[in-house]
Amino acid sequence: MSFFTRFACAATLALSTALPTFAQEDSLTISIGFGPTAEIPDPRASYNGWISNQTGVTETLMGIDYDMNLYPRLAKSIKQSTPTTWRVTLRDGLTFHDGSEVTAQAVIDAITPISDKEHAGHNARVAKLLDLAGMTSDGGNVIVFETNSPNAAFPWTLSEPAIAVLGAASEDFPINATGPYVFKEAVPEQLYRVEANPDYRLGTPGLEEVRIVVSSNPSTATLAFEAGEVDLVINYPETDFERIQETGAQGFSAPTARLYFYTVNAASGPMANPLIRKAVSYAIDRQGIVNAALSGVGGVPAGTIYPAGKGWAADISAPYDSAKAETLLAEAGAVKEGGTWMLDGAPLEIDIVTYSSRAALPPTAELTQAFLGAIGVKANITVGEWGASNDAIAAGG
Repeated sequence: MSFFTRFACAATLALSTALPTFAQEDSLTISIGFGPTAEIPDPRASYNGWISNQTGVTETLMGIDYDMNLYPRLAKSIKQSTPTTWRVTLRDGLTFHDGSEVTAQAVIDAITPISDKEHAGHNARVAKLLDLAGMTSDGGNVIVFETNSPNAAFPWTLSEPAIAVLGAASEDFPINATGPYVFKEAVPEQLYRVEANPDYRLGTPGLEEVRIVVSSNPSTATLAFEAGEVDLVINYPETDFERIQETGAQGFSAPTARLYFYTVNAASGPMANPLIRKAVSYAIDRQGIVNAALSGVGGVPAGTIYPAGKGWAADISAPYDSAKAETLLAEAGAVKEGGTWMLDGAPLEIDIVTYSSRAALPPTAELTQAFLGAIGVKANITVGEWGASNDAIAAGG
């Protein structure tokens, strides 16, 4: 992950003690690629919790620190008492933005709608992660979670931003949460604005206001940053990183757990054949993609199909070997004619669906297309918006 934060360069040249523009105004404007989907986006629904969590509005029972370690957040502790039972004890003195107390029952009331298909906070993805058989309170500050089956990753699940601890909503606090910032307004796909919570348990935040503005086009976000319209930009072409630094902007780059990956349609089409899936994997030069698509920022190509260092990840290597790829295609029954691989009498074609709001994705798809083309496999690319791409993938497109 990398991002830029803009300083008042002209003022700095004239006065060495000059502060960044956003610090002088006690506010910060950040450009991101994805925005709210409603005027009051329920943090539990869809991926709304990510923006409310990142802006400091909502908090979760557990958290993940900058070294990717799990830690108790609103929870004081978490203990497994049986293979399917987890006891979470809340920290003392927790309050919602409206001043009401955070209790075990309040947490249960906040999480229950996630599994309720009729509720606006329903989230099928997260309900599946939780896999809850039930929740009960043991006193005022202990929540007892019962899962349908043993799940060693359950504490990690409780760090999912959608599992936000929320109190009863009101006109003044439509998202009544616990974080250092209070939700104020949202304009769908345009703006998310928050203000400092003066009563936050860890102290008053340093900025009075944070504004998130949405720019789904990474190049447009870069132009807005260079024009001084935003203080910080996260979603921009990685290949612009070094160039923008040369303008005097301060750039930050650090490793994160973000993965650029392909979800494979293994149910139908050519990728339903495991030999063809393996062939496609061998045909992709992951280091080449990192060097080109993430130029100036860096990154590490996946050494295995799943992230390294995870106990549940199978150690399946992902080397680049175009000759091996062609051998596997032949084993799958494909025949190479005039430089093109044919399957069942027709050219073997792979459809790639991606979206444009993450700058590195379209060039990743184009490079993949080139690597496949180099061995005689045609790849078709469809680039759209995130939602439309997900719909196409779900439909097997």
